[in-house]
Amino acid sequence: PAPSVSPQVGSYRDISHESLSLFRLLEPQIEILVLGTGDRVERLQPALLKQMRECGIAVEVQDTPNACATFNFLTSENRTVAAGLIPP
Repeated sequence: PAPSVSPQVGSYRDISHESLSLFRLLEPQIEILVLGTGDRVERLQPALLKQMRECGIAVEVQDTPNACATFNFLTSENRTVAAGLIPP
């Protein structure tokens, strides 16, 4: 079989359980995932956020400029954090 390829995320509508799977595999496990959804804060599927919480990962959804600032702040506090950013 062909190798699995992560789906391309071009907009917040493309964010899925599958597209977030990489963040669940990171070691050490991240505690917070900061998602930047472009120019505006976009609402993600509640089930998607619930699945991430059940894996022990909090998800913070913001517009991308604020997501970058939040990521930098959390990193400066030595938090275990990752970011998924869609360009504005």
